[in-house]
Amino acid sequence: MSGIGRASVMIGAGTIVSRLTGFLRSVVLVAAVGAVSAGGNAFAVANQLPNNIYAIISTGLLSAVVVPQIVKAAAHDDGGRAFVSKLFTLGTVVLLGATLLATIAAPWLVALYAPKYGPEQQALATAFAYWCLPQILFYGLFALVGESLNARRVYGPYTWAPIVNNVVSIAGFLVFIWLFGPAGATTTWTPEMIAVLAGTATLGIVVQTGILFVFWRRTGLRVRPDFRWRGVGLGQIGKLAGWTFLMVVAGPLAALVPSQLMSNVPKGDPGIFVAQNAWLLFMLPYSIIVLSIGTPYFTQLSEHARAGRDEEVRADIGRSIRTLGFFVVAATAALAVAAIPASRIFTGDPAEAVGAAQVLLCYLVSLIPLAVLFVVQRTFYAYDDTRTPFLFTVLQCALVVGSAWGALWAFTADVLPSALLVAAVALGQSVASVVQVIVATVLLHRRLGGIHVASWLSALGRFALAAIPAGIVGWLAFLLMGGVDGWTVSGQLLGALGAAVIGIVVIAVYVGILAIFRAPELSVATGLVRRFLPGRR
Repeated sequence: MSGIGRASVMIGAGTIVSRLTGFLRSVVLVAAVGAVSAGGNAFAVANQLPNNIYAIISTGLLSAVVVPQIVKAAAHDDGGRAFVSKLFTLGTVVLLGATLLATIAAPWLVALYAPKYGPEQQALATAFAYWCLPQILFYGLFALVGESLNARRVYGPYTWAPIVNNVVSIAGFLVFIWLFGPAGATTTWTPEMIAVLAGTATLGIVVQTGILFVFWRRTGLRVRPDFRWRGVGLGQIGKLAGWTFLMVVAGPLAALVPSQLMSNVPKGDPGIFVAQNAWLLFMLPYSIIVLSIGTPYFTQLSEHARAGRDEEVRADIGRSIRTLGFFVVAATAALAVAAIPASRIFTGDPAEAVGAAQVLLCYLVSLIPLAVLFVVQRTFYAYDDTRTPFLFTVLQCALVVGSAWGALWAFTADVLPSALLVAAVALGQSVASVVQVIVATVLLHRRLGGIHVASWLSALGRFALAAIPAGIVGWLAFLLMGGVDGWTVSGQLLGALGAAVIGIVVIAVYVGILAIFRAPELSVATGLVRRFLPGRR
């Protein structure tokens, strides 16, 4: 556990700094383009195109296939050097081809994801997309190198490199404001404005990827271009990646319908840009907690699965879910209560913050289930099973599309106001994720002949019972500070401060309740937290 603990702390510390600088990046971006402006939504659509592909690559193909196979390749006579060389060569060729095709198809991609934008807004989004879509190559290389570093137990660089990206982006967006002023209210975008804004976003990804190559020597592998893709085991990756490729197809198709739906939102109501910022807040606890603790567990779990030690895999599953659950339940309660001041960080006034908070609350419905899914899904990957995750992912995609169509019907029938359209889409996505987790857990239970569901589910229940009174106390603290009309919603920095105060109150009450009832998970969580303190490494 000490190795996992140290790795979790390294990943968690880097993620915290990365997310904090990412928040600052988003604040500066909102200042530059506005939270609910036409230009802001156009940039959001364009910049999300490569991000969607990156999310598919990093959480799908690479996590599902590459990490377990690199772990296995370490047993080869050359330590996996030939395998990794061929893998990197093939990956780079595929990424170059995908980047070229996507950039050529930029106008059609924008029209596909935002069909309700007017001609001027679509043209603007397309101009942004030409600058942003080359990020696909660098996102892919970043994910490929980063997951390979994780598989060799070199965890730090993959987590810390995005900080450099955020710093570059913040500097570039500040230059944009200095040169052109805030563009939220402007209706005229010049080529120079587009180049500085979107070029900055792409430059940050390029630098972020370059940082990882500096640390490659720590893997002990020498990689060279190798186009002889036969005889080292890439055929196994091809078989495993077949189902993952289908998930690659299903994911964007499922995301396409909500994106098209959100393009109906008129200027002034929460739209795509607000949804992205709400998702950024949602991902804060997920990234800090789930990725930092779960990633080292996944490497260990893959090793146990490869050795056929199923009982140790079951123990890994229960231990990781209980540990993740302790933190994630607290984070869900804290962020739910502090939703309005937290949303104020990325909005221009209190009214916008209230609208954005509704979107955030709808996303939060799925935070705890997604923490469980992280462990369950990667257990299938550790057993080289990508077919089953494809099946329950397709189910989730179908539910997302169905819920989006339902929201569209309610919107066109004047049952759902445009101000709540994005929140309805977020809620539909959350419900779909909850169903996905239930199905995935049942399938894994059958696959392993039991995964001690009762033990970790009862632990999550204890955490939830402690979170309810903690959330009530946190809400009272928000009201005592003035509520919606108070100082916590009066400005962006004050919103961040108010959210932090509310979060501290919620967590303090939560931990206090669990300490009174002597929850066994508290000692494990305390040990992880202590490792963040100076001199406790």
